[in-house]
Amino acid sequence: MTRTRPLAVLTTGAALLALASCWGGPGDPDDRDRPESERLFVETGPAVKDATRTGPAVPVPGADEGGTLTVYLPGAPGPDTLDPSGALSAVGNPIQQGLVSRSLTQYARGEDGGAVLVPDLATDLGRHNDDYTEWTFTIRDDATWEDGSPVTAEEVAFGICRSLDIEEFSHGPGSEYARTYFLGADGYDGPYAGDDPDCADWDGISVDGQDLTIRMSRPFPDMDYYGAFMAMGPVPLGDASDPVAYRQRPLANGPYEVERWDPYEQLVLVRNEEWDAASDPARHQYPERWVFKFTQDQAKVDEIMLSGSPRGRDALSTSVGSGRYREAERLLGDRLVQTPTSCVATVTPDYTKITDVRVRRALAYAFPYEDVWQAAGEVANVTRVRAHSLMPPGMPGHRDVQVGEEVITYDPAHARELLAEAGYADEPYPLTMIYFELDPQVRAAQDQVTTGLEAGGFSVKAIPVQESPYDTWLNPDDELDRRLNVRAANVCPGWPGGSALLPTLLRTGATFNTARFSEPSVDDEMDRIATLPIDEQADAWADLEREVMERWFPVVPVADINRLFAFGTGVGNPSGDSSMGTPNYKDLYVER
Repeated sequence: MTRTRPLAVLTTGAALLALASCWGGPGDPDDRDRPESERLFVETGPAVKDATRTGPAVPVPGADEGGTLTVYLPGAPGPDTLDPSGALSAVGNPIQQGLVSRSLTQYARGEDGGAVLVPDLATDLGRHNDDYTEWTFTIRDDATWEDGSPVTAEEVAFGICRSLDIEEFSHGPGSEYARTYFLGADGYDGPYAGDDPDCADWDGISVDGQDLTIRMSRPFPDMDYYGAFMAMGPVPLGDASDPVAYRQRPLANGPYEVERWDPYEQLVLVRNEEWDAASDPARHQYPERWVFKFTQDQAKVDEIMLSGSPRGRDALSTSVGSGRYREAERLLGDRLVQTPTSCVATVTPDYTKITDVRVRRALAYAFPYEDVWQAAGEVANVTRVRAHSLMPPGMPGHRDVQVGEEVITYDPAHARELLAEAGYADEPYPLTMIYFELDPQVRAAQDQVTTGLEAGGFSVKAIPVQESPYDTWLNPDDELDRRLNVRAANVCPGWPGGSALLPTLLRTGATFNTARFSEPSVDDEMDRIATLPIDEQADAWADLEREVMERWFPVVPVADINRLFAFGTGVGNPSGDSSMGTPNYKDLYVER
């Protein structure tokens, strides 16, 4: 997901980036039973699958139909595209995947609150050959577009092929996953850049009736998880999906369609009357209308949600300011919902510019973690906890990674010692970064970043920008990006495995490798791990992470991330979606 709340370059107040989805569910049931005043950070639990789930979705007890549900998103600018082939937004994707655009598979909320991978447009979770190099999905025959026409296997195949066009969808999931795993995808330019409007030049996918078969260049046992990305869903054939227009107004095949989208301001959805509930194992269509309000001021939203204002009754907020957290606990009770995610926030010193590993480690000791979280409106040990690895808690193979015998904490004196060892004792080491200046909490967080790093022996040049930092970070040819030597990459892996995370951050040339890290031996090892038996991969990914962090330390793990949502008294079934780290959009309703 290319952007959410665009915090300061080193700020971890919210995930700036997520790759399409999170996964899992609450990890420790004892922790969920704690009183609100003792709420602790909740970890994700193991992923669950149910290949036999059919529609309609199990009704939510007591749910009403009708009404308008308003969602306030403080500090979050929203998606930069609604085109499912290129969408990778931590804010926009959960909305669109939950309500508008369907894919091969999807997540439902389990009875324990955790996420369950279930079919969506496919009739099951796919069938694979013995070595996971070929997957076949049967497309259901009762799914329709908003104009009443059926969704076809050919349209799903075209949507998948379309996502491979990295010139048109350079920051989409196809650039990270499809081009890595799908046979022939790496050398295919796409329907637009390659002047192949019918995708005739790519033979990695085939259609036979309602069966769609994808062939892999390497084993891909996680294809059923990747099937939950919107890029693994249908797009209309021909001119109807011209990228310029389709990014503004995609054709819906879920329970809601787009009525209006004002980028960075609001998105309005209304019921899709052609959606058939019997075709969908996980979604509901309870509200008549959804209004999503982006880039909201946290203080104003807190007042709406906590003051008893009528505007807050049929509304929810995707965050609560740290200064009003205790008040929110007292006033909202079980309408203040904590939702775990698999997201990890990182700082990425430029590997090509900051070449001494001691300087990169010094940066980790000089980063004032909790001061930054507080300034950004986060709650320590509730929405943020210190990360000591890239692979998040709950991911198979997760281990805390230490540098030597130490667990890295904020220690500016030790940062100065490391800089002195590297030959920078006399003058501060210069760092250049950017931050999103339009959000006051971002500005406050950047002040804390600068103060902490300067105490640790660095000098900081912080450049304000008025667009998401990712517009700069993800374009190595950008003139401003070439001036930077520190960036960030906050990632929510798309499935529970190192293959969804470590290549994204560490592979040479990967879109979200904002550290510009490149070591051929690491690339080779990632390729080797992908060919191992499934039961050996988790430990292999963990071993690789330990080696990378102890030898090169190219990325600073900053925080594991939880979310807090505030629900109004008129919102039924207040709950979170741990597959996305967002409100449970599929199951909410307005009490009538």
